[in-house]
Amino acid sequence: MQKPRTWRELLGSVIADAQERQRLARELGVSMVTLLRWVSGESKPRAHNLRGLLAALPQQRSLLLPLLEEEFEGFLVGAKEEPQVVADAIPAEFYRQIHHTLPYLPVMLRFSSLSNLILQQALEQLDPSQLGIAIIVTSCMPPSLDQRIRSLRVRAGKGTSPWPRDLAQQAILLGAESLTGHVVSSGHMEMNQRLSEAVNAAPGYQDAWEESAVAVPIMLCGKIAGSLLVSSTQPDYFHSARYALVESYAELLALAFDPEDFYDSQLIALWPVPPREVQIQYFSDFQQRVARVMLQFNLTIVQAELQVWQQIEQELFHWHTESSQPG
Repeated sequence: MQKPRTWRELLGSVIADAQERQRLARELGVSMVTLLRWVSGESKPRAHNLRGLLAALPQQRSLLLPLLEEEFEGFLVGAKEEPQVVADAIPAEFYRQIHHTLPYLPVMLRFSSLSNLILQQALEQLDPSQLGIAIIVTSCMPPSLDQRIRSLRVRAGKGTSPWPRDLAQQAILLGAESLTGHVVSSGHMEMNQRLSEAVNAAPGYQDAWEESAVAVPIMLCGKIAGSLLVSSTQPDYFHSARYALVESYAELLALAFDPEDFYDSQLIALWPVPPREVQIQYFSDFQQRVARVMLQFNLTIVQAELQVWQQIEQELFHWHTESSQPG
């Protein structure tokens, strides 16, 4: 195979595969048309898109990096030498990018595309030194049979080492026991700067590498869709600038949700859910269950996934009730 002469040739060979084209568009938070325009030279990716390309194509990194540097000299240096003092606002250019992208997104891709784009920008701005952060977006599960919202589901997520890059794959439910659940119930953001030192750190679920965390409800017109949780490997990480940034990103993420995803606070009455290690057992055959539901009820994949989430929610509530009973 002939060695590509430019990064555009290399990218073109990658996205010749339809599945890779779709994956890259999803991970970078751009449309597939944008990828094609990069390849043809009609447009140029921004610096954060270039860094996203490198991260999304680890097997091609050794070839891709020198080709990118030929055209975009020093694009990585700026990221690595970013000052430790974090800017207290999301760049105006990024707001313009979001508002330019939004009108052209198909409804089915709205959440995945916008959340990927926003979380990638948040990673770069909140963790410029790659110390390790995890960013999780949750959404309210639709009301249960009693017309109350009883849990939240992890819907999107990204991380820097030691966390995996794609945290959305770690699908779990969160409830009243979690920091995210607490802020959704209260409607106010909360922060814990020293999780390992907290006595009975409630609301409390501490991830393996999590030393500090901040959570913000995602709201619109007084209604709540879910939450944004940012965790760090460093204690006392969320000084005032980062704290304000997390709140700004939560406000921006509200654009990724559909109007029907927002609920009146009176409907929210979260229950505790089992710990992650218990939930993993229930989610181990998630895709197989979705496929069965699609065939059985002739549903779309989105409808089937939601139905399986609701089934697992009820199973986990049953497990928690049974395990809480004495004897």
